[in-house]
Amino acid sequence: MTSKSLIVDYSWSGHTATMAKALQKVSAADLIDLTVADDTFSTDMFATSKIATQQLASDQLPALTNELPALADYQTIFVGGPVWSGKVSTPVRTFLSQLGSYQGTVVPFYTDAGTAGDYEADFQNLLTNASFKPGIGLSGDQLAQAETRLKTWWEKFS
Repeated sequence: MTSKSLIVDYSWSGHTATMAKALQKVSAADLIDLTVADDTFSTDMFATSKIATQQLASDQLPALTNELPALADYQTIFVGGPVWSGKVSTPVRTFLSQLGSYQGTVVPFYTDAGTAGDYEADFQNLLTNASFKPGIGLSGDQLAQAETRLKTWWEKFS
């Protein structure tokens, strides 16, 4: 395993993508945007919430449509996603389920509409072999300062 870092994010509205790009700027880590089929979610957040609730209830998480790099090549993976009903979004859950035997460190970053709920506890519970480190969350109105906030936060890891 090398000492490289990877940023992996899923963004429904673009907020998490903004945060991921700011994190890449301060960290110089590799970046992968997770994608799902175009018809997986609605453009309406309430309809998307209902779809995600159904996915969780039926244990039918959405498939990711992009290839992932060799995760073992990375010592730390920063995983970003939106907070959905205080929990990890279903595409991010799909990614975390694919970590399998990954034994590096996984750190969450996330965007929310005002409350993160139990996001980090939910995230940590989804890890099997990886080490967990506390992450950082920003609400939409904090994204303008994302780079400054992430630079301070990143210093813990560099």
